[in-house]
Amino acid sequence: MVVPESQEKMYYPPVELQRNAHVPDFNSYLVMYKKSLENPEAFWREVADEFFWKKPATGPMLQHNFDMTKGNIFVNCMEGAKTNMCYNVLDRHVKEGKLGEKVAYYWEGNSPDHHMTITYRQLLSHVCRCANVLKQMGVKRGDRVSIYLPMIPELIVTMLACARIGAVHSIVFAGFSSESLCERIMDAQSSVLVTADGVYRGEKLINLKQISDEALEKCREKGSSGVTTCLVIKHQAQRTRTGTSCNKLQTPWESERDVWWDEVMRDSPDECEPEWMDAEDPLFILYTSGSTGKPKGVVHTVAGYLLYTSLTFRYVFDHHPDDVYWCTADIGWITGHSYITYGPLANGATSVLFEGLPVHPHVGRFWEIIEKYKVTKFYTAPTAIRLLMKYGQEPLRKYDLSSLRILGTVGEPINPEAWRWYHEVVGQGRCPVVDTFWQTETGGHVLTPLPAATPLKPGSATFPFFGVEPAILNEHGEELEGVTEGYLVFRKPWPGIMRTIYKNQELFENTYFRKFPGFYVTGDGHLMSTAEVEAALMLHQSVSEAAVVSRPHKVKGECLYCFVTLKDSKEFNCKLVEDLKRLVREKIGPIATPDFIQNAPALPKTRSGKIMRRILRQIARNEKDLGDLSTLADPKVVEVLFNQRSEAAA
Repeated sequence: MVVPESQEKMYYPPVELQRNAHVPDFNSYLVMYKKSLENPEAFWREVADEFFWKKPATGPMLQHNFDMTKGNIFVNCMEGAKTNMCYNVLDRHVKEGKLGEKVAYYWEGNSPDHHMTITYRQLLSHVCRCANVLKQMGVKRGDRVSIYLPMIPELIVTMLACARIGAVHSIVFAGFSSESLCERIMDAQSSVLVTADGVYRGEKLINLKQISDEALEKCREKGSSGVTTCLVIKHQAQRTRTGTSCNKLQTPWESERDVWWDEVMRDSPDECEPEWMDAEDPLFILYTSGSTGKPKGVVHTVAGYLLYTSLTFRYVFDHHPDDVYWCTADIGWITGHSYITYGPLANGATSVLFEGLPVHPHVGRFWEIIEKYKVTKFYTAPTAIRLLMKYGQEPLRKYDLSSLRILGTVGEPINPEAWRWYHEVVGQGRCPVVDTFWQTETGGHVLTPLPAATPLKPGSATFPFFGVEPAILNEHGEELEGVTEGYLVFRKPWPGIMRTIYKNQELFENTYFRKFPGFYVTGDGHLMSTAEVEAALMLHQSVSEAAVVSRPHKVKGECLYCFVTLKDSKEFNCKLVEDLKRLVREKIGPIATPDFIQNAPALPKTRSGKIMRRILRQIARNEKDLGDLSTLADPKVVEVLFNQRSEAAA
């Protein structure tokens, strides 16, 4: 959590927001927080009572062990209970809550001319038809289904169809490369891949089917024949874009494997009995960057994830039935799972689902959509805010943003300057900014303001959510108090925390629990894993060693700065830099492209050979005060790297 300067101006909740808020003031927060820690059984039981349980729990609401010295690490929520996620987020509203005609999603495409409205009843019908299609393809309870789709309604339909029949969905961000898709398909051992022919991202056409085919071919080359069916959606790549003629995409096809979505959906029945799942059955696998360079499959389970995403959505965004909520994230990331699909639907919310880019076809696209749908709660990334700041206030003046009541940020820390611009310019000084800290592993918000209760400081994620008990430890595991810096850890679980790494419990325990027995230890956060990028750079024949660190970026907040040591006689030049960037794009995806690559004749190491990344981070930031260098095997390396730096960071 970012600790602001003590003289920072405080921002207090608007009185009109407090009148009807779920958590109306800070004292209410403290009372509820105390109950969530001292009597978690009663606290989470009240949350669970809102949902449908085919069979009630026979065990406590939460059981756990966070101490490796006392046995295997585990978290159990509502042991013995049976339910179905899809039933709770759709059927419960349509059949019990009379929300069938309520809008679930306003879909807004890459082009402003492409849009549609989907009600809860329509969504349930589509999900049941898709569930029946998957069952016809042989997908059964516990099977994994990989999904590689853009931000279109079929993405939500497919993930909910998986949840309905007890299959485990594994969504891969549609900006990842064929190599990254291949890795994730193979690790999950998926039997079905759902993709689209292609998608426009701004003006750029991306041939998703071709990338999918390349990934499946790589799977075959590596000895995997898991995917037997590829379900393909005809998307906007087949249409004509307004004002521009567009040739039909040439879609590669393997007739024994590939199936068109619309052909099999057309005659599929729109009723499908839900599979009643155990509370701790897996709901999905989502791959996050691993410290070894190999992505790790984070597993979330049915009951706990339902309770936690539902409650965090309701309280953090102070959700009410008349809200129109918009999260601009991609469902390929955890934010989209928790706060575009499951959290909003569990609350019967109306959301905007956006396929496009913030500045396409013009820099006012975000503001245009807010005005069009009268968005009340808006949740986006600091990177997008900083991008839009560059264009100033002028683009906003054309649009009516008076519907906005709460703003949120996600994905990375937000710098105070961007926070204030967001608050004063976008929110017109009247909308609280909820700066949320969490991870793929946590499932939902763990440190966050509550909009009607929490005094705000720009750049601070403020206080823990209910049931979350954080601490700061030093290297020796001693707890630190006051303004300090150390390891952020958590003492006990909340229902939505990850349960394991898919097929690798040992890695799960070593990654999150070995360092400080009795605590869950947070990792590096949202930035693309440096180890994954290092592994990609090392594949180049000229590179003998690579180290990657983060450095501040005016728009993205953080970016990747790479140091590469070349093999003897290899020359560092512009062509090599471009080759290395292209290699990272191919192996991981465009999102991982390094901003800076620097020649490093040698890397700063301890006498035992460990790379001193602290020093590399300071070199990347051009910070000359390096502190104690006594543990360096060769201090002269640092001077050489500073001299080389000016060329890389110019």
